Amino acid sequence: MNSSKRPKLPAPQNRSQLFPVPQSRRQFLEQAGLATGGLLGGLSIARGAHVGGSETFRIGLIGCGGRGAGAVVNALSVEPAAKLTAVSDAFPDRAQAALNQLKQRFGDRIAVEPDRCFSGFEGYKALLASGVDVALLAEPPHFRPMHLEACVEAGVHAFAEKPMAVDAPGVRRVLAAGEKARQKNLSFISGFETRYHPAARDAVARIHDGWIGDVLTIEGVYNIGYLWHRGRKPEWTEMEFQMRNWYYFTWLSGDHIVEQFVHFMDLVGWVMHEQPPVSAWGYGGRAVRTEPMYGDIFDHHAAVIEYATGTKVYGFTRQQENCWNDISYRIVGSKGKLIRGRGGWATFVIEGERPWQSQPSQKIDPEANCFREMFAAIRNGKPINDCLSMARSTMLAILCRMATHSGQLVRWEEAFESNLVLAPDRYAWDATPPVLPGPDGAYPHPIPGKTKVL
Repeated sequence: MNSSKRPKLPAPQNRSQLFPVPQSRRQFLEQAGLATGGLLGGLSIARGAHVGGSETFRIGLIGCGGRGAGAVVNALSVEPAAKLTAVSDAFPDRAQAALNQLKQRFGDRIAVEPDRCFSGFEGYKALLASGVDVALLAEPPHFRPMHLEACVEAGVHAFAEKPMAVDAPGVRRVLAAGEKARQKNLSFISGFETRYHPAARDAVARIHDGWIGDVLTIEGVYNIGYLWHRGRKPEWTEMEFQMRNWYYFTWLSGDHIVEQFVHFMDLVGWVMHEQPPVSAWGYGGRAVRTEPMYGDIFDHHAAVIEYATGTKVYGFTRQQENCWNDISYRIVGSKGKLIRGRGGWATFVIEGERPWQSQPSQKIDPEANCFREMFAAIRNGKPINDCLSMARSTMLAILCRMATHSGQLVRWEEAFESNLVLAPDRYAWDATPPVLPGPDGAYPHPIPGKTKVL
């Protein structure tokens, strides 16, 4: 398509309420600066009176795996007035293991009494009722919508690790919870840390300012080897086995195109001003990771996303051993291109009519920076709400999974309006998960051309 005739994307409805996108690079960077501590205003937030000075932020952790414990490290490292006061995990052994590790690093800032260490499927409810001010949500993605809803109802600020859901009804629940959070002046922060990376903000602002011209294509690669697996013990029920190995079951993780590659989808949504695409198609399968222990997810996906502007997105993600690995993004415009990954993962480079490269001073840990900005915004009575971006980025990844699992072209509207819920009938250790092994021990998995996703 001739770039001079490419239609422009309109501004999304209510964007200024949920995720404002400044009109210029200068405005964008000024907004980012305000978020780090330049905000003005009094404290007028739920559970907020105690953080007006030197008193403590009481943090609760829901989901005590590696990423959950890492989020606590990020939060306590940037906020001296924060303490961990409650934890909850489906499994008590994982909660205790996380506490032991965190105490070694932070000492008495890990102030979790025995009666504030919760477990089971309902533990998060007790944690939210224990007097925490901020909840860090890091259980498997399946549980994110219900945990976000519960945080808002309890008047607790929420940080949610990506992705935000595994199905379209879950995404819609997140959008509704985010709107309630906005009305209640509560933080609704996402684990899409690229949004909190100073160099990424600078780079995307330059794209929005036209430094590479009209965006023609966006390309992303996330090729790695195998990940963790926790095995199976005879005493575990089927539900416990799947919960302990949640990554390998679509109902819990969303498949790795949603759980991991969603970071690329988030960059796409950001560059495209949060506008939904028209459709997506793709392919994928289980080529080498075929053993029953790996549940029902694919080991490779490739997806093509099409926008009304003519912009096309090409995404490739693979988890296979002994193969060529790469993690990189490239955005090609009519006047240049932006590359992430060349010169290091934290480096952004523009090549073309207006060359540019991010600076070493911009290499701030975004996973820590999101908490720095979150606490500063809470103190100043203007909590950050990432609702629109976090929900649409997740839905974009779900759209692509629908396309790769089915082998069909799937339109955004029909995907977003889908009522297919990936969930068990009830949450209990003796409950029946949505997918069960066959007589040979193998789990039924999606087959492109046969599997229905709508």
